[in-house]
Amino acid sequence: MDPTKTKGSTTTDGKPPDPGWEHGPAAGPVNAKSGLHRAYYVLSEEQRAKGFVRPVRRRYQHLACGTVTTMGPAIAETYARDPAYYGETFCAGCRSHYRVGVDGEFEWLAEDGGGKVGT
Repeated sequence: MDPTKTKGSTTTDGKPPDPGWEHGPAAGPVNAKSGLHRAYYVLSEEQRAKGFVRPVRRRYQHLACGTVTTMGPAIAETYARDPAYYGETFCAGCRSHYRVGVDGEFEWLAEDGGGKVGT
């Protein structure tokens, strides 16, 4: 992760990043069984409390496999505060991370307003 983004950030589990992961894409390595990182970076509560530039949406669909993934509130609020904060997100069906943004592989659900995740 870009060091400028980790300033004002915390982790989903509230613990410091694992050694060597201070500037990684997440705060710890991937669990081989789940495909998830040990923890993820999120904007601090203070940063998220400043308000959102997008709606808080918790569910998105992977266009490649059709799986809908639900994320935790802190990650959802981080996307709502800073849509470009993340470069990738997780697919619960594929159990892997893929890119987000204009050319990304995920869309918010239509009932939540649709659009590409990360834009």
